[in-house]
Amino acid sequence: MDTETPDTEAPHVEATDTEALLSRFLRELTPLRPLAVWAHGSLAGGDYQEGRSDLDLIAMLPGKVTAGIVWRIAVTHARLVRALPLAAALHCTYLTPSTAADPARRHVTFAHQELFSRPVSPVTRRELHAFGRVLHGGTPSALLPPVTDRELADFVLRDQRDFWRRAVDNAPLWTRDIWVDLGLITFARAGVTAREGRLISKREALDLLPGLGAPAEVVEDVRSRRYGAPTRPPTKEWTARRARLTRDYLGPEIDALTASYD
Repeated sequence: MDTETPDTEAPHVEATDTEALLSRFLRELTPLRPLAVWAHGSLAGGDYQEGRSDLDLIAMLPGKVTAGIVWRIAVTHARLVRALPLAAALHCTYLTPSTAADPARRHVTFAHQELFSRPVSPVTRRELHAFGRVLHGGTPSALLPPVTDRELADFVLRDQRDFWRRAVDNAPLWTRDIWVDLGLITFARAGVTAREGRLISKREALDLLPGLGAPAEVVEDVRSRRYGAPTRPPTKEWTARRARLTRDYLGPEIDALTASYD
């Protein structure tokens, strides 16, 4: 298992709208005195596509997140969204040194243009330690407790069993692109993580799916929408067929994956 931690700043990246947004975001956070700001997900893992991918960030604040700080966070994100359209895809969760160690702890988060609270999952924590991009301040290895292989495997298998397997039985969900895409990709990634203790990108997961028996026409549909040129909306007939093929595949496969580790 690759346990390398990001102990140095990321290499220089050519200026883009994304880099401009990140620079603006860091300036806007200055009054909150963050100890660190890190990127994870596709932005750190090399699978990022400007205008399509989310920008997944974690900010480590120095002390208690009071009501006043929550207000500042909300204002900061709202200002960015008004100024830069790409900021609608910028998601950030705010930790503190005293709350970072508890994987069940819920933290203030701005995502999907809403303010709410959620935990920082073991997958996110492992991403940060394995290939997180340091945008400001200290490294994840210095400020965030590591995740063991057992903790990581337990989480992805529980997520497959308790969330995704139940979702498969909710047929209307699977007429939507996002459920088809993430259902298949998350399943392939979970299998690799459970078996090998490593994380793979969404693109790598798509490459694996045909060999795992996933319906080829659905995999190609996902690939073309996520990585190809923009396409016309699917027909109702294809949407219904795609939903059926995806659910027929995922149900038994998730059952087999989770049963093999019980």
